[in-house]
Order: sequence, then C-alpha cells, then structure tokens
Amino acid sequence: MKRLARILVLFAVCGLLLFWFLTRPGSVSQPYLAVMESGDAAKGERIFWAGGCSSCHARKGAKGDDKLMLGGGHALKTPFGTFYSPNISPDEINGIGGWTEQDFANAMIAGVSPDGSHYYPAFPYTSYTRMIPEDLADLWAFMKTLPPVSKTNIAHELPLPFQFRRGLGLWKTLYLSKSSPTENLELSPETEQGRYLVEALGHCGECHTPRNLIGGMAANRWLAGGPSPEGKGKIPNITPHKSGIGSWTENDIVYSLETGLTPEFDSFGGSMVSVQENMAKLAPEDRAAIAAYLKAIPAVQSE
Repeated sequence: MKRLARILVLFAVCGLLLFWFLTRPGSVSQPYLAVMESGDAAKGERIFWAGGCSSCHARKGAKGDDKLMLGGGHALKTPFGTFYSPNISPDEINGIGGWTEQDFANAMIAGVSPDGSHYYPAFPYTSYTRMIPEDLADLWAFMKTLPPVSKTNIAHELPLPFQFRRGLGLWKTLYLSKSSPTENLELSPETEQGRYLVEALGHCGECHTPRNLIGGMAANRWLAGGPSPEGKGKIPNITPHKSGIGSWTENDIVYSLETGLTPEFDSFGGSMVSVQENMAKLAPEDRAAIAAYLKAIPAVQSE
C-alpha cells in the first residue's frame, strides 16, 4: 500500500508539473518587439477603427469624440459568467498608461496580462494574434494619444472553476493560432486584404462563428452565424449562402458598411450599429476588400 501510495503521489506530481508547463503564459516573438517603438499614430487610427476598440471599451452609445474615451465597463454575459471590458485608456492607475510596448504586444498577440496571467478570450486576442507587427506598433502609437479616463475597472463575475485562469493555457493550445480559417482559399490581393480586415483586425468571427461547449470557434462553420454568445437572439450568417447574405452584391455590402442600411431597406441593430460606425471611418477600398472577401468564402447554411 505504501508503494502504491508513493507511485500515486509521483504520478500526481508529474501531472501537476506537466499541467504547469503546458499552461504557462506565452509571449510575443522578436519581430513584434523590434518595431513597437516605431509606430505611426496617424496610421494607427485606421487600425483602431478596424479593430473596433471603441465598441467594447467606450461607453454604450458613445458618439463622436466620446468614442475615444475608453473607460470600459461593458457587461458581456456568457455561459461562462459575466465579463466586463476593462479601461484601456492611457490612465496610469486604471488604464494602460503604465504599460510597456511589450505589455501591449503580449496582451494583443498572446493574450497575456502584464502580471503574466492569461486573459479570458472574451478579449478577442484569438483574432488579433494574426495582426502584422507594423499594424500593432501603429495601434500602440495611436492608443497613447487618447485621453486618459479614470474609471475603475469592474471585476468579472465568474463561477468556479472559471475563476482560475491558468487552465486557459490548455484552451490556447487548441484555439490560439495565427493560421487563417480560410487558408486554403486562393484570393486576389484585394480580397486578401479583406481577409486580413475580417479575420484579424475586425475579428468578425468572434461573434459570427458558432462556438462549441468550451468556447472554441467551429472552424467548419466560419461566419455562419448562430446563437448569440450573450444568450439572447441570434448572430446572422454572413457567408454567401442564401440563408446568409448570398443575395447581397459586393456593392450592397460596401453600402451597408458605410451607411448602416441593408438591401432589404432595413438598418443594422444591436452591437452591429457600433461596428458599422467604425467601418464607416475606413477608406472605401477597405470596405470594398471586406465585401470581396465575404463573397469569396465558402457558403454555409444557417442552422
């Protein structure tokens, strides 16, 4: 019995060590760090709007310059608990004003906080991880120009075992990847730019792709819509299937992203209102690239 007990203890220790190794937080690679100090704030504004930062981190319903006040506080209710978007303004106490270039890069690309813990994937780093280093540097330069907001962060409301972040390291081994969900598609240069805007900066898949029981995106149903992650209503299918936006032309998509009006003489609602307002700030060629990509991806029927 003593020998068996020692063997069980040994297995337990080895298991814990393996778990600790597999769940260790990662960090960004050198190509990102090499350019972080050379970012261009003017170029970074485009990345800011394409990335939808204000949609989650400005106050609800913010308009105009208030969209640049990133005090956070939005509640995202999910099957795993309620997450609250943090203050990402340059405030040194409650925001990211005290962050270094590496802190910002680690957060955006690796989903790791300055204290070395995993961020929950309610923060869409699983999409942002596909950003190119120069765009990340430009975004960082722009973020530093924004007004500081002193708003205090709200703690997430999560049941056990989701309060323990370490296990997210295992989740990341499954779902944190720089690979494109549509990597087998051969696209034109314009459509390739649309892929980058949709899959990386715009993180459209985070809402428009259904998820499995552990919160991972269903790659075979890319952008096919499904139940809202907040538990109410449905997120629409934006693939070129007839149950999605198959009847929309590229010009229809461009016009909708610019104006918020659909070909059916309706208008966007809910969280898509803020997304559309962000898209309207992009250059026409960016919206055209997004439209070209959405018409080129595989058509998937809504469930």
